[in-house]
Amino acid sequence: MNFLNQLSIWLSFQLSLVFILGIPLTLFFWSIKNKSKAITKLLTNYWKISLLFFISLILLIGKYNYALLITNISTIIMAISVWFWNDINDELREYKISHALTTTTKAWRWSLIFISLSFLIQSLSNVSCFSFINSAGCEIWLKPSSNLYLILKNLFNFLFGASFSQSIAKFLGLFALLIYVLGLLQWALIKLPKTGRNSGFSNFGKN
Repeated sequence: MNFLNQLSIWLSFQLSLVFILGIPLTLFFWSIKNKSKAITKLLTNYWKISLLFFISLILLIGKYNYALLITNISTIIMAISVWFWNDINDELREYKISHALTTTTKAWRWSLIFISLSFLIQSLSNVSCFSFINSAGCEIWLKPSSNLYLILKNLFNFLFGASFSQSIAKFLGLFALLIYVLGLLQWALIKLPKTGRNSGFSNFGKN
């Protein structure tokens, strides 16, 4: 059962690379090529929100106790963000299923719900890891980030000539988390009351 749990968690992280990074990146350039302002705006907002997921990976490398909780929060708000904008939803509904870009975008939005639920269900089976990731039973959640750790370690050494340790990862992750939370609060308290759930994609790209 432990092996199956490890495999399931590993697959979830591998799928996240596809659905959280690969597909939206493809859709982003596809929408720019097709001059689809609605989808380009949707993806632009998505990238801003998805930064929290990558911050959580850095915190997992740093073995920050609440890193798994942040990972779950990030996948949930990413799934919410791609359905949040009323004007974009209305625009996407106008296209037929034969419109490849729009149909792929719709399918991707549903896949994000699946990814977020998958992370949440698996995490609830190790609920103690939400607050204490360093316990022995939570080690399986740290293994998927080991490859990223090696990449960042080599990149850090190449750029700065210094070693990239878990303590550095924890510091950078917490600092990035602080900036992210401040930016999110600014949007929630200042911009959201003015614009509501209107993305303003029709004016996107204008000076």
